[in-house]
Amino acid sequence: MMRSTWTSWPSREALTRAPQARSRVAIARFVWSAVLIGLLWSAFSDGRFALWQIAIGLVLTAGCAMAARAYFRTTREHRLWPSLGLLVLLVAVAFGALEAGAGALAVALWCGCAVIALERLPLSAGVPLTAVALVAYAVVKQDGWMTTAITTGSLCLGGYVLRLDAEARGSSQRLLAQERAAREAEAGTAALAERSRIAREIHDVLAHSLSAQLVHLEAARLLIEREPAGPFRDQVLERVVAARAMAREGLAETRQALSALRGEMTPVEEFLRQLVAGEPAELSVAGERRELSAEASQTVRRVAQEAVTNTRKHAPGAAVFVRLEYGPESVALEVRDAGGNRPGAELADSGSGYGLLGMRERAELLGGTLEARPDEEGFVVSLRVPA
Repeated sequence: MMRSTWTSWPSREALTRAPQARSRVAIARFVWSAVLIGLLWSAFSDGRFALWQIAIGLVLTAGCAMAARAYFRTTREHRLWPSLGLLVLLVAVAFGALEAGAGALAVALWCGCAVIALERLPLSAGVPLTAVALVAYAVVKQDGWMTTAITTGSLCLGGYVLRLDAEARGSSQRLLAQERAAREAEAGTAALAERSRIAREIHDVLAHSLSAQLVHLEAARLLIEREPAGPFRDQVLERVVAARAMAREGLAETRQALSALRGEMTPVEEFLRQLVAGEPAELSVAGERRELSAEASQTVRRVAQEAVTNTRKHAPGAAVFVRLEYGPESVALEVRDAGGNRPGAELADSGSGYGLLGMRERAELLGGTLEARPDEEGFVVSLRVPA
């Protein structure tokens, strides 16, 4: 064998118990419980031990079970010295059980230690411990050399086969995880390609159309301004200027949507700073900052934009307080203004054309919540979505 084979641990996937059906777990527990009860009965049922000695034996047996469980945990974490210490402790307890007259328990402990040492430890550490346990077993049993050789060889073979089986299972789990990751990456690539295609279509049709409208509206504005002043001219000019502003805003929103489709959105914090720039506003960010999913990021942006637009429309000049908080499994946005109480019916209508009622539905589709209500100073919009 190569040196790395002697010194390397079985993989963590190999040492981790694979998920099993409840029925199989129940059957396994029943079998092991029956074996343990049989060993204890054979050790303590012949009347050689007093009740207090039996009680001590049962306590020591429970302690051995806890030590074995800890050994399985430390080997899964690849902690060599604690694992060796626990296994040496179990071998020593077996010697104590032999001195106390519980030979069956001692033999069971030695055989179990021999198998799990080969199965879960590096071979450079497991082989010596297995040899000590099997030598003690052979000395105690004092069977013929043929029987002893067959038994010890079977135990060694069984431990090594369990090791190989665990490694094969661990390799299968790693390959399955890699395949799942590859499929997710492939699906993500396909989704990104489809988003890019949709973005190109939107850019070629909608963005181009809006840009052309802006050019024509600007030309119309210049032509109207050359006409003599009058009520009719002023009304037409006002309409053209409003249409131009709406087209410019629509073009900006289209570009943001295109950036979202391409996965090129600016960070949420930067978007919020740009949104409240020039406003009597205060922005605060709390929690550990991280990248949000496209859906959560877009919902936060839309709700913030809608809330600020409502404030501009219904309470112009009012101070706005925006707070973005990153939670362990969610992100929360709060937009609060000091513009006085306003009717709740205004939630569904704003100049941006999205509507907080639509944003509430969007948040609920993501498994989140959105609340919009008056408070003591003005109005507050609160959003929380998983992220």
